[in-house]
Amino acid sequence: MATIRDVARLAGVSISTVSLALNGTGPVSADTQKKVWDAANAVGYSPNPLAQSLKIGRTRLIGMVVGDISNPFFGRMLKAVERAMLEHGHLLVVSDSGVDPERERAILETLVAQRVAGIILTPVGTSKEHIEFLQSLETPMVLVDHKLEGLEADTITSDNVLASAMLTEHVIRFGHRRIAHIAGNAGLWTAERRKDGFRSTMAAAGLDVDESLIVDGDFDGERAYAETMRLLTRADRPTAIIAANNVMALGALQAMIDLGFRCPEDVSLLTVDDVPWGNVIQPRITMVAQDVDEIARVTSDFLLDRIRAGGAPMPARNHVLIPRLVIGQSCAPPSVP
Repeated sequence: MATIRDVARLAGVSISTVSLALNGTGPVSADTQKKVWDAANAVGYSPNPLAQSLKIGRTRLIGMVVGDISNPFFGRMLKAVERAMLEHGHLLVVSDSGVDPERERAILETLVAQRVAGIILTPVGTSKEHIEFLQSLETPMVLVDHKLEGLEADTITSDNVLASAMLTEHVIRFGHRRIAHIAGNAGLWTAERRKDGFRSTMAAAGLDVDESLIVDGDFDGERAYAETMRLLTRADRPTAIIAANNVMALGALQAMIDLGFRCPEDVSLLTVDDVPWGNVIQPRITMVAQDVDEIARVTSDFLLDRIRAGGAPMPARNHVLIPRLVIGQSCAPPSVP
């Protein structure tokens, strides 16, 4: 039976370094940690998870809490984070808050009680009390996709103002002036930043923003469907719609089809993030793509840093990634003045 000494010998490091690397409890470089885990796998050494948990006071589990696990964006990110965590001996446990702050809090309290090693959170609670609760948690935590003002925590996001601005500028170039924006949940940081990008780009182009064309879609396909129905049955309907995420874009597209509108001949459509089966949906929707793999990599690295620090003070880090415009066939010049 392989022992920790066999791992140390093959990796060319001390037994204490092997222990720190396998437990994730000390200042071990990523290269050394990988070398140790590769050696452990090569000799067939498996640390006893129960013994490790008793020794260090926490498990090897990582809790990840997202607002909507059915959203393909989170599905892709979960897959990438899980792969990264497994490489460092951690198992990912995933929960869906349903964009409900109370449910989010209950999930977090359960994860902490289960002594998870760390938490990756897409926060949905924004109240002062909720932020104070998050700040009180001693478990290492990283925020992803949404930022919480007033919370000292590592945060990884895309440039959401830029994402919305790129879509708005693109459709303006086609000559559109009456442009609708189906926004995410009111008050959520990402949703508000994407509205900011839409408004500021319209203003920069010298266009008035009709606030009645900015509607809350709650990042939900059914809600976006209903809002698109209302928008397109107005006498002064918009000629283009920008959805703040992919799920709402699909709801908007379905409403267009059901009302007999053609996309893009009658209504142009743009979105943030790719849609499921995007390559076979016609037309191919113009979108701004987030680098999900890079978001997952930075998120994993930040959390592992926190875990290795063992509670030692670290300044909060804010990492912002630049999205890219992917042009499809869902935009055309407006068919009405």
